[in-house]
Amino acid sequence: MNEQKVMSVLGLAQKAGKIVSGDFAVQGALKSGKAKVLIIAKDASDATKKEYQYQADSREIATYYALSKEQMGGAIGKALRAAVAITDNGFVKPLVRAIEE
Repeated sequence: MNEQKVMSVLGLAQKAGKIVSGDFAVQGALKSGKAKVLIIAKDASDATKKEYQYQADSREIATYYALSKEQMGGAIGKALRAAVAITDNGFVKPLVRAIEE
């Protein structure tokens, strides 16, 4: 995984207003179908991972584990973030490519 590229894409998506972060906002995006892809921090608690994974799976939303909570928050200019949802298809391909590198 190319962490710098992942953080860069997340930063661009944040600037474009295409990222949802924070527990309630991410869950809302998952439930409403706005989330196109879900990124969960690798150091999130098992309970957090399980909850988000369940919600994403039940709605067939791709889920990836990447970065730490600190890196994820820093990439989008916020405090620690356990998960972020991308709400625009335009950012999905470059993000997945960076994660799979």
